[in-house]
Order: sequence, then structure tokens, then C-alpha cells
Amino acid sequence: MATVSATWDVREAAPKIGSVVQTDKRTLLSGEKASEIRDLMEARGVVVFPRINLSDDEQIAFTHTLGTFAHEEGEGGRNGKDAVYPITMDESINPIASYLKGAFFWHIDGTMSDKPILASIMSARALASEGGETDFCNTYAAFDELPEEEKARIEPLKVVHAMWRSQLYWKPEPSIEELEMWMSRGRNLLPLVWKHRSGRKSLVLGATALQVEGMDIDESEKLLVRLRSWATQPRFCYRHTWSLGDMVIWDNTGTMHRALPYDHKSGRLMHRTKLEGEEAFA
Repeated sequence: MATVSATWDVREAAPKIGSVVQTDKRTLLSGEKASEIRDLMEARGVVVFPRINLSDDEQIAFTHTLGTFAHEEGEGGRNGKDAVYPITMDESINPIASYLKGAFFWHIDGTMSDKPILASIMSARALASEGGETDFCNTYAAFDELPEEEKARIEPLKVVHAMWRSQLYWKPEPSIEELEMWMSRGRNLLPLVWKHRSGRKSLVLGATALQVEGMDIDESEKLLVRLRSWATQPRFCYRHTWSLGDMVIWDNTGTMHRALPYDHKSGRLMHRTKLEGEEAFA
């Protein structure tokens, strides 16, 4: 159902995920729609603001209207300052761009943390001539539509997550130095089904998922792949084809996402800000 006002037009992007909002900068930066945007993000997973063309400073200000600004870690961001983070394969812009190659596979941000970020906010600054779309899937809807016996079977399970697992997708034969660096990030044991304080439940999957605790590795792999395939089937997904100036917000606690392949020399550049997590995995 669409909601329309003079500067606020909301329409579905796909049946089970995503809303497209036509509005203006003044409305976003005023904060008057902040609660509505958060509600929309939780209900629909992804909120798209086509060609809104916020500057970096405006994106930072807008992020503050929605919650607590999350600072990036590592060389790719400016620690301790409110700043956008460059999502690019150009190492002259982001020195740790190689880490971002794991983003070409379905994932949730923050599986190495007990309290992952609430949301990401990303704006398109430069586009690839081909590829570079972003896929999203609704992990709430994916859980809700599982057969009841399947829900009962998987709810008690826990899964070991490791950052190095996601890196092996794009570089299956790393050097020993690379592998040791990846493995230094450690592991994290997370529930397969996240029981949110709202009462809703979502699947916790993605490229960092290594093995179901206490399960044979072959059986574990079959289960994780099957659930990922279930969660990422077209009826739970939305693919965003970027235009310059687009800004997209997604609920990191109820979705997975991935970037589609593109030429790493294309100059594709996204600027991201994030909201601090408000709820631990449970």
C-alpha cells in the first residue's frame, strides 16, 4: 500500500521486502520522519531514497536523526570522528579494500560482534558501467515461512562464525600470512535463529557461517546451504539497481545483503554510514 503526502510518497519495492520513499532533503534532515523511517526499516527491511543526493555532511546529519552514529574501525575510516566510509575496490581511496571482496557473498554485518550494527546507510557516488547492484533478502520472512517442524528443529541450534570463512569465498588459496591475519579475528558462536526482543525471529546466516555447533561438518554444510538457498529465493529478495545520488538504508538485524560483481577498476564508489547496534544476538 502506498502512503502519499506533499513530500512523502512510500511504495513497495518488492512484495516481501523494501520500500521506496520519494521525499526531499529538508524532510529527511529535519528528523520529523525519523520514527517513521525506523518503523519502515524494521517492517520492510530496506528503505530506498532515489536520487536524494545528500552530501557527506548531510548523510552524517541524517544518520544522527535515526540513532547513535557508529564509527568505523581500521584503516579504511577515520577513527573517532563522524565520517562516511568509502566502499570501493580502489586501494588509493580505501587501503583495506581487499576485505570488501567478502561483500560479494550473502552476509550480515557484525557477526564477529555480540551486538551487530542496527543499520547501514549507503549513498551512490560513482557507478560501475555494468554490474554493482545490491541484493537484499528478508531473513524475518524467510524464517516465518519455514514449515513449523523445521522451525522447531533449528531454533535451538548455534552456529560458529568466522571472518576468514567469508574471505575464502573470493580467495580460496590465501598465503599463510593472509590466512593468519584473517584468523586473528577469531570466531563467534551465534544462534541460528535470532529471537528479537520484539518477539519476531530471523535467520542468522551468511558467508561467515562456518559450522553448526555439535553437528557433523557434512550435515552442517548441507543445512546451512539449504537455509541460505531458502532465504535468498526471489520471493524474499529485492535487487537495487543504483542511480547516482540514491541512498539506501537497510536493517542489518533482519536482512542479508551482497553486492553483485563489477569491474574493480570501474571507479564504483559508495559512501556508508552506520547506526550502532541496539540489541545483542539472542
